[in-house]
Amino acid sequence: MRADRLMAILLLLQQREQLTAAEAARELEVSERTARRDFEALAVAGVPVYSMQGRGGGWRLVGGARTDLSGLTASEARALFLVAGPASAATPAVKAALRKLVRALPEPFRAQAEAAAASLVMDPQRWGSGRVERRTPRFLDALQDAVIRGVQVRLGYVDSTGAETRRTVHPLGIVAKGPWWYLVAQTEAGRRTFRIDRVSAADPTGEPADRPEGFDLAGSWREIADEVDRRRTPLEIRALCTPDGLDKLQMGFGDRLEVGGSTTDGRVQVVIRGYDEHTLAGELAGLVEWIEVTGPPGVRERLASIGSTLVERYDPHCDGSAPM
Repeated sequence: MRADRLMAILLLLQQREQLTAAEAARELEVSERTARRDFEALAVAGVPVYSMQGRGGGWRLVGGARTDLSGLTASEARALFLVAGPASAATPAVKAALRKLVRALPEPFRAQAEAAAASLVMDPQRWGSGRVERRTPRFLDALQDAVIRGVQVRLGYVDSTGAETRRTVHPLGIVAKGPWWYLVAQTEAGRRTFRIDRVSAADPTGEPADRPEGFDLAGSWREIADEVDRRRTPLEIRALCTPDGLDKLQMGFGDRLEVGGSTTDGRVQVVIRGYDEHTLAGELAGLVEWIEVTGPPGVRERLASIGSTLVERYDPHCDGSAPM
């Protein structure tokens, strides 16, 4: 995982005066190109590393080698924890390293560094289809800062219809899902999610945000995403799938597929979510070699209709000519 490598590179730089990409590549068992990209990622994120060019050069920490992080500024410490410790991505090893680094930080920076580590969730599953490049929204940094500092924000927001509203929110965390960035916040109407590229203004009020005790951003986001998925795909069909067809279902339906137990004939029980019977039957029509839909009846009837049409059109023994 990349977060593990970034942490390992930083710790190696703590121990040595300088480190080349080739040395980092050998230590981490990756290519030199990958190691160079990791050094550059740390630098872009604001971690105080720099490159010495020429013979005998390499990467160094600003201020030389040291055994603690006392050379970091508050913003640099937060940047480190953002790039290396997303709440949903960090492995136990990374989390252990983060705890050690927190203890090495100057006291004034510790709370903000810990808040940064818990303020971001990465969700690779995307909503919708089509290729959209992830871009950094205008107010992402300001909202991330408000989350970390724990202050309320006067938020301007343009919804999907183009209507603009303003409200005061209590920021709880930032989520990157597919190509989009979201703010999770507490409002007068309860917990809400805002797509950050639709934010038109973000003005910190300076007032402390009301953050529920023990709030778990990753767990809260799972609940939000599950609810959105249920609204987007309200129909559920039940089916039996041959073991060799599961990979095809997983490729085709992703997190819309739930896999259950096996039946006495060796097939696997599955549930697939979709928008409506017509659309879902169309998606399933090419998979009939591996699955048998058991319900609801409307999807079975639609599949039978699709099958009849295919036979009439393509069976050489069937007169499929249209009436004059």
